[in-house]
Amino acid sequence: MDEPRVAPTEDHGSRRARFPLGASVTEEDLSGPRAHEVLAALRRTEPVTWSPALGRWLVTSHTLAATALRDADTFTVDDPRFSTALVVGPSMLSLDGAEHLRHRTPFVGPLRSAGNSDRVVRWAEGAAARLIDGFHQRGRAELRTELAGPLAVSVIIEVLGLSAPRAGSSIEEQVLAWYRDIAAGVLAVDRGRPVPRPAALAVEALRQQVGCALDAGTADDAARMITTISGSGSLSSDEFFSNVAVVLFGAIETGEAMIANALYHLLSHPDQLTRVVTDPSLLDRAIDESLRLEPAAAVVDRYATVDTTLGPPGAEIPIAAGEPVTLSLAGANRDPDRFDHPDRFDLDRRNTGAHLSFARGPHACIGSHLARLETRVAISAALNRLSSLALDEAATTAPSGLIFRKPASLVVRWSTPRRATPS
Repeated sequence: MDEPRVAPTEDHGSRRARFPLGASVTEEDLSGPRAHEVLAALRRTEPVTWSPALGRWLVTSHTLAATALRDADTFTVDDPRFSTALVVGPSMLSLDGAEHLRHRTPFVGPLRSAGNSDRVVRWAEGAAARLIDGFHQRGRAELRTELAGPLAVSVIIEVLGLSAPRAGSSIEEQVLAWYRDIAAGVLAVDRGRPVPRPAALAVEALRQQVGCALDAGTADDAARMITTISGSGSLSSDEFFSNVAVVLFGAIETGEAMIANALYHLLSHPDQLTRVVTDPSLLDRAIDESLRLEPAAAVVDRYATVDTTLGPPGAEIPIAAGEPVTLSLAGANRDPDRFDHPDRFDLDRRNTGAHLSFARGPHACIGSHLARLETRVAISAALNRLSSLALDEAATTAPSGLIFRKPASLVVRWSTPRRATPS
């Protein structure tokens, strides 16, 4: 990673002295079991702090994070250090202004339509049923990898129309393997290393897969999404691929985390779970409250375009042009200035929807409707099919992660019908 420019009047040593709590926080503090405790302490005393562990400014206030998200002229993603662009190419994720709109606009309508489509609901319900059929008789399963992840992959593949697998494995398995390699590549680049060879090979394999899907495009709704967008002529072939890649992998990560986190929160609060089972209309509230407590993307990165300031009135912090700024959505979503009793999972919270989990401003998530759809489908299927569903607390971990937060393991048990014994 490029060394961030420090304001001429301030060196790294003085920043450590000025922001002692930020200087003491490690990457593990921000990703592990103490993350929300650490973020709360930062929010109280240093809502904009310098983090040597991250090599960037860290913002934990809801108001300040929302301000930066909306102000793409001052806090941009369009910077040569943006790691995803270095791996898959420039896309709506890494551009701002007119170029951002040109890349983003072709995908907005189709994804919103998919997220409100009865056809996609039926398809997702069928996929969830097939996944649960595979482990229903066991009475025990790890739902992040056996339900949440596979369903998220299946839905976005169907929606985009990437349905032509290569020999030897399913398209879902192929895409998951590519995703893992590309995600590892983005992380490596973010830490200052070159793009790893497995990530480069995965990008090329995915590019070929998208080309095959376009060549095989049919008149059905699923395939028409990518063939229509590609055929519009608004994006070059490279631009089209980069945007398909970020939509695909964003949907996988967001969908898996939303499903796993919502199941974790509901099963960790049996009283709230009982209310949802009794009154399914509360499910959307539960999903939003889970999103608030644990956003799938815990942080987003921006870069200052000019010398500016950010902070509470009267305590603004100078930020130099070119410096990286990380906005902690996880911190903002538990800001007590915005949410009463912010650490509580509360189905009766009136302003749950004020969370920043889908961001704000020009980069607000275009797949939020689809992510909500598949999360509703997954949770409904699990609660309806798996009787007396409960966490295996000894084998389950709480959500964790610096960039993406979800349980590493979500093991559950349920009651299975007893088999009749011969008389």
